[in-house]
Amino acid sequence: MRKRSVARECALKILYQKDATARSVDATIEDFWSSDLVSDEDDPFEIDSEIKEFATRLVYGVSLEIESIDAKISSYATNWQLKRMAIIDRNILRMSCFEFFYCPDIPPKVSINEAVELAKKYGDLESSKFVNGILDKIHKTEVISLRQKL
Repeated sequence: MRKRSVARECALKILYQKDATARSVDATIEDFWSSDLVSDEDDPFEIDSEIKEFATRLVYGVSLEIESIDAKISSYATNWQLKRMAIIDRNILRMSCFEFFYCPDIPPKVSINEAVELAKKYGDLESSKFVNGILDKIHKTEVISLRQKL
């Protein structure tokens, strides 16, 4: 598994914990890296500084920009309230939107593909379709024109 894919999985787990416990970002990150939640028994991997750095970048980025990211997701998730979405789906969408709008070094298609894979692995049966549909709308409507301006 690629390092950034592993980092995204770690970031998703951290964001999930933060959402579920309402603890501070710093405490959640610290607890995560010192816990057994880091390793995946089905797909063991070694966590190195590059993985930690990218996962932490995603978590802090989402946390800092959460209001604008949530507003963006809400405007495209018609008939869905953000607070009623599954925690996994909501945080996958947040990470991808952070990558779309704040990480020009990451191609949007990569963000979408990674999000869909995370939704397949950690979400329910319909999560990947739900995540893909919302991210595709955001990408086609906003990200393409934004990236062309850069």
